[in-house]
Order: sequence, then structure tokens, then C-alpha cells
Amino acid sequence: MSQGNKPGEQLARAASLLIGTRFQLHGRDPKVGLDCIGLVACSLKAVGRLPDVPQGYRLRNIDHSRWIACAGRSGLVPVDDQIAIGDIVLVQPGPGQYHLVIVESTTSMIHAHAGLRKVVRQSMIFAEKRLARWRLR
Repeated sequence: MSQGNKPGEQLARAASLLIGTRFQLHGRDPKVGLDCIGLVACSLKAVGRLPDVPQGYRLRNIDHSRWIACAGRSGLVPVDDQIAIGDIVLVQPGPGQYHLVIVESTTSMIHAHAGLRKVVRQSMIFAEKRLARWRLR
């Protein structure tokens, strides 16, 4: 991955620095742990953005509309063009499950993995289950 000055590249780099951080539901502090929203929030803060994060959710949720509303208030714009470094993607890995990932490259993503109990880099395993995608303005 290039360490350029584009906002998406900066966001992906910030997320990569959190790899190995322990998973914690509702986690917002890397010292304590992060969930997927905490990972996105901390990465946004690292590049000088002010994230608006949803509260009061569970690992399994029926409604993901509050995530979509928070994206706009966090300075993200919806996109549907070619996937790019730093895109934030809302995926549905299973029924009632919604998850945010940060695109690191054309083949990898960074996310807070509940099963592995830490922030990890993985191949783009959720590519076919994308519900929404945003990019920094």
C-alpha cells in the first residue's frame, strides 16, 4: 500500500497501525479494545476527522440505518464507483450481522474480528455482501 497523502490512504494507514488491538464490543479506546465502529472512529480521529458513532447496538442487529446516518455526520460520502484504498464498507457477513471494514488495498481489508478477538488484516472476504460504501470527502 502506498503511504501517500490522499485521505483514503491516510485512513488505511491509520487503521493498519491498530492491527493487533484487542476486540471489545463498544470499544472506542485502543488501550482497552475496539469493535468495528471503534476501529473506524479511531482511524478517522487519527486523520483529523470527528466521527459520529452509533450507540446501544449489539453484535447482531436488525436495523443498520443508524450506521448510515452516522457516516454522513462523520464526513463520509456514499460512493458506488470502483473500490478504493480507505473506503469504509458496510457488509453483512451473516443474518442480522452488520460489520464495518476499511479497505487497505484492492485485495485486503482491516477490521475488528470478533471471533479472533482483535483487529486484523484479511483478504476482501466480504466483497459480495456489501450493503454500503463511503469515502472521506
